[in-house]
Amino acid sequence: MNSSNAQLIDRFGRKVTYVRMSITDRCDFRCVYCMDEEMTFMPRQQLLTLEEIVFLLRAFCELGVEKVRITGGEPLIRRNVDWLFEQIGQLKQSTALTELTITTNGSQLTKYADALVAAGVDRVNISLDSLNEERFLALTRTGDLKTVLSGIVAAKDAGFKKIKLNAVIMKGRNDDEIVDLAQFAIDHELDISYIEEMPLGHVTHQRDESFFSSDEVLAELQTKFDLQPSIANTGGPSRYYQVGGTQSKIGFISPHSHNFCESCNRVRVTTEGRLLLCLGQENSVDLREIIRNYPGDIERLKQAIIDSMEIKPEGHDFNIHEQPVIFRHMSVTGG
Repeated sequence: MNSSNAQLIDRFGRKVTYVRMSITDRCDFRCVYCMDEEMTFMPRQQLLTLEEIVFLLRAFCELGVEKVRITGGEPLIRRNVDWLFEQIGQLKQSTALTELTITTNGSQLTKYADALVAAGVDRVNISLDSLNEERFLALTRTGDLKTVLSGIVAAKDAGFKKIKLNAVIMKGRNDDEIVDLAQFAIDHELDISYIEEMPLGHVTHQRDESFFSSDEVLAELQTKFDLQPSIANTGGPSRYYQVGGTQSKIGFISPHSHNFCESCNRVRVTTEGRLLLCLGQENSVDLREIIRNYPGDIERLKQAIIDSMEIKPEGHDFNIHEQPVIFRHMSVTGG
């Protein structure tokens, strides 16, 4: 097997250049749309080791992957995570990797922001669903808003190339803060993306009752801001608008109302090393089994990744009226 000239192209002609890697299913928050209040986490021996994660990402990046996003759970609570980012950052020197990013709840950024920038992390996405302390605690069940706001300041001071806020809007929970969250982003010269709730895993509320569409969010924002469609593209699924007279862009991730599957360029790897070819389908390949049965055999691993392109589906089948569509929680899949 020789994959030195291979590219990751699926049977629909889409080139995969973006991998989202979940490094832990654990989190110090229990956000209502992501986790149940009482969670059973995977035994640690089921998780990929940090060394296995680096090995796996090297295989992807040698196959032409240009962008890697590290997710969780909350990735920054994993032990020795600073070492992991240093190792992944070094892949920029020898592979196709050009952009390393992280999605975080912000709780650990005062501790890690400087180290992440030094390791080569280019962009950070920070979840922020409310600016009200009591509501923030209710939505996250355990989170402290002041800690996250301090984390945003630490991220700005550390000098990331780009910082973006992510807000999941839920009807009756935080839909009255849409404009306030945008104004906060604008005031701090940040971008913000509004995300439709995804039906992954059992939660304690009815998702169809809490669903708030991107079109509804956009309509509300347009009453307050001058929004011009933007050609900006971060390699992900967001549609962006430039806010007139500001440095900020507003994005929308709309898996229900504006399906983005036709241009999908990404795959996900779960905490246990399962390659998911689609967020909303169960098509997958067990890469951990290959890594552990054939240690050090990167060509075999690459071939398995190449072969997986044959089972990447054309699109997902999310239905907000079903509970749930997919039984795995978002914390396992990667946010």
